[in-house]
Amino acid sequence: MQSVITKTQLSNGLVVLLKEIHSAPIISHWAWYRVGSRNEVPGITGASHWVEHMQFKGTSQFPAAILDKAISRDGGYWNAFTYLDWTTYFATMPADKIDLVVRLEADRMLNSAFNPEDVASERTVIISEREGNENEPLFKLGEEIQAAAFRVHSYHHEVIGDRSDLQTMQQEDLYQHYRTFYVPNNAVLAVAGDFETQAMLERIRELFEPIPARGVPPGRIRSEPSQPGERRVTVEGPGETIYLQIAYRAPAAADQDFFSLSVLDSLLTGPSNLNFFGSGISNKTSRLYRALVEGELAVSVFGGLQATIDPYLYTITIIVRPGRTIDEVLSIVEAEIHRLQESPPPEEEVSRAVKQARALFAYGTESITNQGFWMGFSEMFANYDWFLNYLDALEKVTPGDVQHAAQSYLRLQNRTMGVYMPTRDEELFS
Repeated sequence: MQSVITKTQLSNGLVVLLKEIHSAPIISHWAWYRVGSRNEVPGITGASHWVEHMQFKGTSQFPAAILDKAISRDGGYWNAFTYLDWTTYFATMPADKIDLVVRLEADRMLNSAFNPEDVASERTVIISEREGNENEPLFKLGEEIQAAAFRVHSYHHEVIGDRSDLQTMQQEDLYQHYRTFYVPNNAVLAVAGDFETQAMLERIRELFEPIPARGVPPGRIRSEPSQPGERRVTVEGPGETIYLQIAYRAPAAADQDFFSLSVLDSLLTGPSNLNFFGSGISNKTSRLYRALVEGELAVSVFGGLQATIDPYLYTITIIVRPGRTIDEVLSIVEAEIHRLQESPPPEEEVSRAVKQARALFAYGTESITNQGFWMGFSEMFANYDWFLNYLDALEKVTPGDVQHAAQSYLRLQNRTMGVYMPTRDEELFS
């Protein structure tokens, strides 16, 4: 894997990361903005995601009606994502067609249209999207757990926003959010693929450097206080399946403990995929899979550890096997965690967990699109060195480090537990 990049900061504060990869005649272009649900307050929750939608409504230079056709006609594909800490827009194109995307991103950084009729139509789309999410038990359960785990920090609310805010936000709210955060000194441009660095940098400088920097207001991010004890939530809804989700406060991605918890995650539930484009690998050797799925207590079990700016959550999600109870499943989970807290895991088990985490990481870095993703993604919560040093950091994790992570983070006082209870079932606890 090539690791040499060129990092430049333009006079207006835009950070540009360029990585030549000449294995195929394609280029992946990513525009990242340091804005997500973390930057929202009650009244405008969901604004970052809604602004993302509005960015596809076009500008006077690039009307919405021509964009999809132009990119598809040139053999490319594009999309966007909004998350807790960031929003990103990407397009992967044949190398000789990438200039269309560079021009588009420069234009919509400054000139996106927020026409009232488009705002109104997207309100309907986003509320419909939220209603669809609400039909999913894990969304409903996850939202309640997130709200219970964070009472002060803005990680409290889902990225899509609260329904009440989606119904009342106005065009002025969205446009102000856009003008506040979509500025070059709050953005990172990451480009990977078949180009010459100097020529690409000159073109980016020509298109982006005239965009003026503006003051980004200092973040009023409130630190979440220590959790004084376990929190529990229950969600009822239609269906026949019982879901159990256990969430523990986890370290930020830049914290050294993040790597120890990553190995613990791999050992306990199978490695989490930090790449939003990557696929998973088998978790059948993990402790909880063997204890719960092979033990016929659960249909499936998987973990989730996210790379974030501020401390977030490590979650364990379990689909309970019909005929089994929450108490039976929970007792096994707690027993496995207690084992890790009481004594370090065997060296060979840690080595296998590291190899699995390494393999998943490698699968998620193979393509040019993935390379472009990692360049910008790592800058959102740390820097590109975090990505380059990730595998070495995993290799340095010892059995003692895993035990320390279990003792420090997987504590009862540090957890929020939620249960999705099908309304047709009357007896879920033994």
